[in-house]
Amino acid sequence: MTHVKICGITSFEDGLCAASAGADYLGFIFFEKSPRYIAPEAAREITSRLTEHLSDSNTAPVSGAEFGQAPRYIGVFVNETLEAVEETICRANLDFAQLHGEETPAMLEALRGRGFKALRPTSAADAEIEAEWYAGLGPSNGPQLLVDAFDPKDYGGTGKRADWNAAAGLRLNYPRLVLAGGLTPRNVAEAVEAVRPWAVDVSSGVEFEPGRKDPDKVREFILSAKGQGQQAWDLNAE
Repeated sequence: MTHVKICGITSFEDGLCAASAGADYLGFIFFEKSPRYIAPEAAREITSRLTEHLSDSNTAPVSGAEFGQAPRYIGVFVNETLEAVEETICRANLDFAQLHGEETPAMLEALRGRGFKALRPTSAADAEIEAEWYAGLGPSNGPQLLVDAFDPKDYGGTGKRADWNAAAGLRLNYPRLVLAGGLTPRNVAEAVEAVRPWAVDVSSGVEFEPGRKDPDKVREFILSAKGQGQQAWDLNAE
């Protein structure tokens, strides 16, 4: 089944909505220029409350992460220092760091399996080259690579659609691929069918304004992604 990451969480209520709807990962953006920026202390309060709340079996997700466990937490960073990333991972109770800028393979390697790279390729050829640099340095039990749309001015959250053909090509060699960029409840099933990603990532596509999630869109997105994802995996198994 396709995993789902709901990114740009800025409140406990939005995090609980996403987790209860079945999100496998929640993303917190630590890039100060983003309209979805959250301070590490605020993220820690959310992750701590969610973990405590969801540890009660009566409030565990009913359709999300396998075995009803709480979602895992991912911090999104853009060109931060290694020290800042490591400090925020600890302060905010994060599971992984998503490096969304021009970070080097050496920095990813220094995170020792706690980080993965987001690619914003300008072509399928560039995607292949960058994937070779970074894919082997990601977590062994989480996202391997993320493919997002390229934008010359912004690092993400633009609502622009990623290159699905390039992503599908990478998926053949990198099974734990995350697809982001321009996904919505209306097109995520099509994206899953076309790319067969391990996970899909959405932020602006389930909002009614930057940093505030629309509960109906969140639920619709997760149901569409996981329903189509199950069909895709069933077809692959035949």
